Amino acid sequence: MRAVSANAGVWPFPRIDLRRASNNRMYMVTSDEELALAAAGGDAAAFSKLLERRYDSLFALCFRLTGSRAEAEDLTQDICAALPAKLAGFRGDARFATWLYRVAVNAAHDRRRRAAAHAKAAAGWGERELDRRAVDAEAADKSRWLRQAMRALPNDLRDTLALVLDELTHADAGQVLGVSEGTVSWRVAEAKKIIRALRETED
Repeated sequence: MRAVSANAGVWPFPRIDLRRASNNRMYMVTSDEELALAAAGGDAAAFSKLLERRYDSLFALCFRLTGSRAEAEDLTQDICAALPAKLAGFRGDARFATWLYRVAVNAAHDRRRRAAAHAKAAAGWGERELDRRAVDAEAADKSRWLRQAMRALPNDLRDTLALVLDELTHADAGQVLGVSEGTVSWRVAEAKKIIRALRETED
């Protein structure tokens, strides 16, 4: 499995190598929102620049939502494939990052529902495959431990924590999830409590 690239041919725009420096400087200081509106109108260069800016943060969110690199690559590819069509619904009345993360969370929910249709509910999600070396490990090991611990969280707490670990405030995360800022804060506190309990159990 591999992460999607602009050469993957999964959207109806000309193939562009995102890893090459763009010769077109007109989008250097353009906001994400302006790029998204241009891309919604069929501007392939704007779409390419937008994906170049946001791909890494989108993949990072998908990684936290799934807890698996392979699943994150698949989820990110699915989102990128659907993005050109979904951009038609972007009106510019919200931050593009907030809008994109809502798309990602919804896609993750859909993926979970599909998985649940082929297996028992919560199969795999409730597994606590925690790395017992995390407490004394290097920063990379601690990060891996946290991702594993997040897999033990209920879906609503896991999604909320995944969002606030990125650039979103509690208010922004509330917009993505369709809940109040206070609910986001409560979920974050509950998620941290569960993760602390898991760590204490391992210790």
